[in-house]
Amino acid sequence: MVSTLMWVLAGLVAYTLLAMALKARGVVPDFIRFSGPITTIHTQRGKIILDKLARPKRFWRAWGNLGVGIALVVMVGSFLLVIFGAYQAIVNPQPSALNEPRNALAIPGVNDFLPLSVAPEILLGLLLGLVVHEGGHGLFCRVENIDIESMGLALIAVIPVGAFVEPDEDELLRSDRGSQIRMYAAGVTNNFALSLVALLLLFGPIAGSLAVVDGVPVGDSLPGSAAEQAGIDSGDVITAIDGQSVSNSQELQTVLAENDRRSVDVSLKDGSTTTVERAPMVVGAVQSAPLDVGTTITAVNDTEVYTRGDLDRAARNHTVATLRTEDGKTVTTPLGAYGRVTAGSPLEAAGAPANASIVVTSLGGQRTPSASALGKALSQTSPGDEVTVVGYVDGQRQEYTVRLAERDGVDSGVLTSSFRAGISGFEVNDFGIDQYPAATFLEFIGGDPENPNTERGFSFVQRVFAILILPFIGVAGGFGYNFAGFTGIATNFYTVQGPLAALGTTPVFLLANALFWTGWINLVIGQFNCVPTFPLDGGHILRATTESVVSRLPVPDRRRATTAVTVAVTVSMIAGLLLMVFGPRFFA
Repeated sequence: MVSTLMWVLAGLVAYTLLAMALKARGVVPDFIRFSGPITTIHTQRGKIILDKLARPKRFWRAWGNLGVGIALVVMVGSFLLVIFGAYQAIVNPQPSALNEPRNALAIPGVNDFLPLSVAPEILLGLLLGLVVHEGGHGLFCRVENIDIESMGLALIAVIPVGAFVEPDEDELLRSDRGSQIRMYAAGVTNNFALSLVALLLLFGPIAGSLAVVDGVPVGDSLPGSAAEQAGIDSGDVITAIDGQSVSNSQELQTVLAENDRRSVDVSLKDGSTTTVERAPMVVGAVQSAPLDVGTTITAVNDTEVYTRGDLDRAARNHTVATLRTEDGKTVTTPLGAYGRVTAGSPLEAAGAPANASIVVTSLGGQRTPSASALGKALSQTSPGDEVTVVGYVDGQRQEYTVRLAERDGVDSGVLTSSFRAGISGFEVNDFGIDQYPAATFLEFIGGDPENPNTERGFSFVQRVFAILILPFIGVAGGFGYNFAGFTGIATNFYTVQGPLAALGTTPVFLLANALFWTGWINLVIGQFNCVPTFPLDGGHILRATTESVVSRLPVPDRRRATTAVTVAVTVSMIAGLLLMVFGPRFFA
């Protein structure tokens, strides 16, 4: 099957051939120019408007000086980020969707993190960003009395990807360095300003009008789980179990834990009801665990188990047990808290082999069938206490007398660094849904899932950082889901309240998406253009600032020194960007 990227590349080749043919026949007017698949549209219109806007020159120069300071800080940060990213790509290559070459393209549908469903909002944010960016350059040309030869729009085929202002080169070279730097910094300054306005509106009145619906939002059903077999699917919202209402995940877990019935009736937000036949399925496991992910446990020592509670009770009663799985296979294993003996830990000091895995079945005579049970037993101890630990190392029963250590921030005794949640290195779930983090995402963008009129937890700077990573937070932050705005299944998990409720959910969601993507893409445009390399604004600012510094140094050939610095930084940045994109797969 041909990928979307291949279709795009084929379309660009076809467009280029067609454009060349039309240009050769003289059909295309002079103000439209082609360079491969890149199309530029040139115009002289708008210069009169820029002249009028540029009249309060003292104000604009103050604004420009502020922008120069911001641009220089972001340039330094961008330089360090690229260098660090390139270094990591070499010494610790980790191929992922983040460094797929197609995901370097900001094209919805091609980029895995830019869904087609929000393409109009992304395009709107991009167009606004291009207008204010190039408008800033044009405005500051007139503020600094630099003539404009032409300005216009750049497209890849028919998709707008940039705008441009062509200053008169002679007048630009005659202007002082301060004027040049202010002009080059004006674009990114405007991008950051537009992003700030969009995010303030999003974090304030828009997010304040949104709330998470009552119930448990289902991101997906685990493959082969009881929920999947019952037809519970991505986008559903669970509102009740056996008639008992549940408004969040914690209430769902409490109701299921208190309910030992194998079959439960599940009510969904759309009014439908389905019956779930619960079964303890392994949903997480270490490599050496006795059971693999996806395995369903049916019996412990010939006692049938249907729920997580059944399994926990059986584990408490058997230090070593035979587990039977749904496919009829059996495995005999100790049941306890799985961990590793870290070097220098109290367990190693007591004689346990370093770096070996251990299943702790009792501590101080108290049965520990799981990691949570071991944690509860340790909470009753103090650093320096001497306890007897019974466990299994490489399948062999061992007994150690351990003097518990202390750790900063922990009042109880410490046995070793950490233990894996669950039983013997595997975790089970008898229901089988993966919850969508709707409340957390709403908090990130300024809303409070409990009270939309109050602000919790995160500062404005933290929220801005969250906006940057939300489109790919499922990969970068371990959330399991990316947040592309209020689109797709996310529209099932939120509601509108307050004064904006009269508009309905769809208009408010569209406005929220427009602000979200406008803020996001203008942050990206501003930061990327600050990378100190040509032909980006950061490269021009680098050259002008380098000239300013070098002019004060006692060197014989200042022009050559300036060129050496700018070329070295530019080549470093280009190499770094290429390594960030292609390095993880090349060096892995």
